[in-house]
Order: sequence, then C-alpha cells, then structure tokens
Amino acid sequence: MTEHSHLTVKNNTIVSVDAMGGDHGPSTIIAGLLLSTKQHSNIEFLVHGPEDKLAPLIEKHQLSKFCTIVHADSAVSMDDKPSQVMRHGKGTSMWSAITSVKQKEAGSCVSCGNTGALMAISMVRLRKLPGINRPAIAILWPSFGVNRFNVMLDVGADIRADENDLLQFALMGASYARNGFGVDRPRVGLLNVGTEEHKGRTELKLAYDLIMDTAETGNFEFVGFVEGSDIPTAKVDVIVTDGFTGNIALKTAEGTAGFIGRSLRQAFNYSLLSKLSAFFAYGPLRRLKRHTDPRAVNGGVFLGLNGTVVKSHGAADATGVAAAIGLAYRLGEAKFSTKLAARVASANGSIKEDRN
Repeated sequence: MTEHSHLTVKNNTIVSVDAMGGDHGPSTIIAGLLLSTKQHSNIEFLVHGPEDKLAPLIEKHQLSKFCTIVHADSAVSMDDKPSQVMRHGKGTSMWSAITSVKQKEAGSCVSCGNTGALMAISMVRLRKLPGINRPAIAILWPSFGVNRFNVMLDVGADIRADENDLLQFALMGASYARNGFGVDRPRVGLLNVGTEEHKGRTELKLAYDLIMDTAETGNFEFVGFVEGSDIPTAKVDVIVTDGFTGNIALKTAEGTAGFIGRSLRQAFNYSLLSKLSAFFAYGPLRRLKRHTDPRAVNGGVFLGLNGTVVKSHGAADATGVAAAIGLAYRLGEAKFSTKLAARVASANGSIKEDRN
C-alpha cells in the first residue's frame, strides 16, 4: 500500500475511491475527483487501482496534492458474480477501497462498479450494524420538496423485506435524511398500492403499526401509506419499500425520463416552427433539466453497515461521479455512520422496552 503522505491535515475529509469501477474507466472517475475539489475545499482522496494507470491521470489533472494512490492490481468487472468476487477479489480496487473505510483511513467509500459485488464485499468487510437484519440501498429521488429530492429505500440490496426490515428501513431512512440533509423531523411514508390502512400485503399492514408506534422515539413523522404517485411530491421526505418494488420503481422512472427526453428532442426537431419554439422554450427546459437531471442526485448509499459506502451509477460521467463523491463527503464529514449506529441502537432498545 502506498504511504498516505498527503493526508496529514486533521480537518480534511477523506473519501476512498474505487477508480476502476464503472463503464467509462478511470479517466472519467479522476475527472470527477477534479470537479469535487472545486466544490469542497477540504476534501482528499485515497484512490484505489493500478498505480501505473492512475498516476498519469492524477498528474494530468494536477490532483497530486489531493490524492494518494493505493495500489491494487485488478478490478471487479460488471459481469463478475458476487460469489466469484468473494473468493478471488482481495486484490481488486473495490476490495481495497472498502478496506480503507474498515481501517478508518477514510470516512466513506465511492464505487461505480458492480452493485452485487460491492454489497457483498461491504457486508463481509464492514459487517452489519448490531440489530440490523438487512442493509438497504437508499437513493435520492428528484421531488418538489424543500431539498428538491426525497430519500427512497430499499432499491435493490435485497428483494425481500418483512415488517421488521421495513421498520429498520424507516429508522435508517429518517436518520439519513436528518443527518445527511438537515431534515429535523423527516416525514416517512410506506409505499403501498393505496393509502387506505386495509390495503396491501400482510407485512405492510404489520409494518404500518410498527412504524407508527416507533415514530415518536425515532424522531420522525409517519404519514402512513403512500402511492407511487407520491414519490416525487412534497408530501413525504422518506419513502420505505422492499428492494424488489423499489428497484422496479427506480428503473421505470429512469426509462420514463429517457423516453420523455427523447420524445421532446424529436418534437422540437420536427419542423422549422418547432425548432423556433424550442428556442423560446430553452430557458424553462434548461431549468427542468437541472431539476430532473439524474446526475445531480447520483449515488445510492448502503445503509445498515459499519461504514459509509456510496454506489455511483456505472454509466456516470464526471458530473455524476462528482455528485456521488459529494454525497460521500457530506456523510463522512457528518460522521453519519456513527450517528446511524447510535440511532439504531437507541430505537432497538426502545422497541424492546415497549414489548416487555
């Protein structure tokens, strides 16, 4: 491992970066690091990957004073199976990046790589928080809320979730919204096929009661069942669901956003008059793009582990990578993992007392 010679400033926030994950290779990730240094003055990086490939890129972008390379010979590919990575992945940049969080060398980790492998390595290296049954992936969903996005979990860490898992998701999601984004008393909604209390599967009805009973001690407001149409509204700050439903909702939204964007481009290029209309609509369309741009909210956080891991979209460009790093920076600076552990432990203690 390369000596961490640059990382000597006590107040700096250090982010561990898997530089070899993603679809576009290390050049895009290093470009994302450059954007991040312009947004956060006290950020530094442990950059994991082959030193001979990373050193020229870091030098090209004049990032040497921000980066320390941690050499790793190989990388996890998007096609690698998690089980295969667990057996043979110890020399990879992904394994190395997560190990830096385990060893307290960095406050958080970012990877654009294989989601299944990243979760598997994170589970083994960092372990689950005491009292957590299943970790969850929490994403930011563009919305009309004060922060312009809502938190949604789980979106694919595990396709199953019973009532106790959904309660833990509510606690973790509320803590994430509070400590990561300053929402003092987050409003939590449970995703269902309707808002009536009698609707939904058995585990949803049971989770409804558990979350309702825990809202006061968990310091959040439970708004009850919410529907898919409520996800981007200002009605709620945190949406709780199982990983199967959450992942389908996320991929459907991504596909719909792509369809609308392509349809608008086709409509505005249809004729000379439509092109003229596009000219006059440029301002509003640009504001709409900024509000709904998925790059601005890129980064899913693995909640429920002894450490903060942020999964960036594999196809992220430099702007998207910078957004994921910015999220990891904010959570690392806030000592989010420590606060989440304390919140889960406190809530679990209160629940046990109520049941005795």
